[in-house]
Amino acid sequence: MSHPFATLTPDLVLDAVESLGYLSDARVLALNSYENRVYQVGIEDETPLIAKFYRPARWSDAAIREEHAFSAELADCEIPVVAPLVRDGETLFEHAGFRFALFPRRGGRAPEPGNLDQLYRLGQLLGRLHAVGASRPFAHREALGVVNFGHESLATLLDGNFIPRSLLPAYESVARDLLKRLDQLFASVRYTPIRLHGDCHPGNLLCRDDSFHIVDLDDCRMGPAVQDIWMMLAGERHERLGQLAELVDGYNEFHDFASRELPLIEGLRALRLMHYSAWLARRWDDPAFPMSFPWFGTERYWGEQILMLREQMAALDEEPLKLF
Repeated sequence: MSHPFATLTPDLVLDAVESLGYLSDARVLALNSYENRVYQVGIEDETPLIAKFYRPARWSDAAIREEHAFSAELADCEIPVVAPLVRDGETLFEHAGFRFALFPRRGGRAPEPGNLDQLYRLGQLLGRLHAVGASRPFAHREALGVVNFGHESLATLLDGNFIPRSLLPAYESVARDLLKRLDQLFASVRYTPIRLHGDCHPGNLLCRDDSFHIVDLDDCRMGPAVQDIWMMLAGERHERLGQLAELVDGYNEFHDFASRELPLIEGLRALRLMHYSAWLARRWDDPAFPMSFPWFGTERYWGEQILMLREQMAALDEEPLKLF
């Protein structure tokens, strides 16, 4: 059977946008997205719109609307976020069996790695985001945890026979040892889950006209605040310490950073590694994935994964980053 996205043709994309009363100029540009399908659609005599078609069966309607409501809540607080457009009081629409939303087009560039001035401003932005996120919980979106990002990821990989047989014992052994450590770590570190961006890598915090804005809240969820912080850090330990100090100085202007969460950083990095491999496995029936990730399933890829998980085991033995 073909994948559901196989029927999402350019004509269907245009029909969906025009079903909301827009007049397209028939120009459709596919943008770089794998989890969902995202297109820039030209509009007659107006700025193009971004149409996002949600992957079937991933999120419930309630969970998607909760993402949209979070975006609107941030925008109402004058936090620069690319929120979905509202038509007749609604942000989530359906056409030919596909759920979709429309967004204004907002370009920009990712932050410069290690730029301390930018990190200070990003800290301010994340502090504002988390001040809103901490005000109430999500009701329909899952939380980030060791079970769903770790144990369930390993089960997916083992049940699907994605790991080459020659490397399976080594991967399973290091993964299970790592998960034991992560269970202990998350049980020992006290944190209060809040609403997060959830996938706060630099490509989702874009700079334009010397100001930053937040994009792509598709992975927003409950979790520790430091989840939205650690992916901003890069380089050697002394570099990351300086970067963390700048981020937190900006962050604390709007929301109190819980430094007790810092020991979770390497555990969160380990969970992201495992979850990424499981994400590729879960999407392998989508023809876009074998074409875009042909190295998945090779001995080289899994050998590198084993090495990275071993490095994460070692990182958990090191002293966590601290604020001075």
